[in-house]
Amino acid sequence: MSLPRMRTFMEVFRQRSISGAARSLNLTQPAVSQHIAGLEVAIGRPLFERSPTGVEPTSAAVELAMDIGDKLDAVEAALASARARSMDISGVLQIVGHADFMAEILSERLLPLLEDGVKVRMHTGNGNMVSSMLLEGHCDLGISAHPVIDSRLKSERIYTSRVLPVASPQVAARLTSASDFATAIRAEPLLAYNLELSLVDSWLQKNHISIEGLVPAMVGQDLRAQRKLLSQGFGWSVMPEFLCQEQILSGQLMEIPSPVGTRDIQYFLIWLPSALRQVRVAHARQALLTPLRES
Repeated sequence: MSLPRMRTFMEVFRQRSISGAARSLNLTQPAVSQHIAGLEVAIGRPLFERSPTGVEPTSAAVELAMDIGDKLDAVEAALASARARSMDISGVLQIVGHADFMAEILSERLLPLLEDGVKVRMHTGNGNMVSSMLLEGHCDLGISAHPVIDSRLKSERIYTSRVLPVASPQVAARLTSASDFATAIRAEPLLAYNLELSLVDSWLQKNHISIEGLVPAMVGQDLRAQRKLLSQGFGWSVMPEFLCQEQILSGQLMEIPSPVGTRDIQYFLIWLPSALRQVRVAHARQALLTPLRES
């Protein structure tokens, strides 16, 4: 029941693939197979069965994985953090996430890493892109407003912000003075994050305003572009408070009163557990989690 064998088991269990685990662990396929065979001898039961797409865990493997849970990841993260305190952590850190969040919130938290000699490369992408870049090994850490649904990835909530409906003071005044608020806001041009209206729809639903047939005038996944258009008096949008609070305080934008209320958006730091074996990534994860959680 050595640590390397347990690490190999968890990687095969998560990936459902001997070859995938071998690539992730930088081992040969025979070495991975030997680790699994050794565990099977120790346990006395088979752990995986061959399938057309890789391997499938047996009931014994599922039970073992449930017993291990996140304990192995926590141990490896602790070891990597300890090594980081006594080793050179310089090198390149690849981060992928929402462009506006990384620019407005994450960037200033990168200073300690940069001062430690870590070179940061920031990539932009939505939730699906973040998961793909991490799983394919192109990036080390990800930032997403979408909870992780892939069991191969781990995440931790790091930031929460209110989501506000906003417009220029002129547009907001026109909406609030309208005899029928729901009809008036649907008549104004809408600026949205995507065609699915992922930020807008929950606010509309909470405030009992129909989303049916609503087509945005502009779609863009960097909400700072929308912020500029809104400030010039065009349309309305729904965006995280950290992106518009300064403009609201300066009078460029105004929060549109919500008939029922607003909602929150949560951001998650995401990583592939095997990536934490690199001391640089483990150090960066810990360095980013603490200050963001305290915000």
